[in-house]
Amino acid sequence: MKYSIVKSTSRGGADHGWLQAKHSFSFAQFYDEKMIHFGQLRVLNDDVIAPAMGFGTHPHDNMEIITIPLSGAISHKDSTGGEGTIPAGDVQVMSAGSGVTHSEFNASKTEFLNLFQIWIFPNKKNVVPRYDQKSFDIHSIPNQFHTLVSPDARENSLMIHQQAFIKRGVFDAGSTISLASEIAGNGIYMMVIDGDITIAGEELNKRDAISITDIRSVEILIGKAADILVIEVPL
Repeated sequence: MKYSIVKSTSRGGADHGWLQAKHSFSFAQFYDEKMIHFGQLRVLNDDVIAPAMGFGTHPHDNMEIITIPLSGAISHKDSTGGEGTIPAGDVQVMSAGSGVTHSEFNASKTEFLNLFQIWIFPNKKNVVPRYDQKSFDIHSIPNQFHTLVSPDARENSLMIHQQAFIKRGVFDAGSTISLASEIAGNGIYMMVIDGDITIAGEELNKRDAISITDIRSVEILIGKAADILVIEVPL
């Protein structure tokens, strides 16, 4: 197993007043030649958005865009006809394909919104744009990873056009978890949303991440109760 630790403090940041953004990879005004992408994973943004604020209508193409609200809710509208509110606990997928426009705003006029937005390069170009959304109750079955996104909608997950997987789980303090990759040769980018974990003797805290290659499985020791995001992608 080969790995690299990415401390939360090494992420890029931007303060737009209404938007407090943290970038795991080069994005907008943040550029680091060593942090362009991890295989087919291009973007992992950690955004805090002020009440009633957001991103006006803008275009995308040929990208699989996954949005995971951590707290609060998003008001979404796009040119495929997709429209609605995405609360924490839901996951949204948008295949931009041949081209789509969309807008995203904090659905609340009083509460802040915190979300992850993930961009993954597709393995098929210029597909018909599509939108999908599902609820996932990861807290009802703790101490295991729940598949949120996959290439074939397995385990009632959302489908994307890539041999990639997104998983999330909440784990009790003191537990030990084994995580296996779904496809040989894929890499794993893992972020601690909250809590403390140890991998290969390395301690990771809130918003720290680890990129792993040459992996079939890895053992995760849970220190403080943890919420963990796993993104597995072709390299």
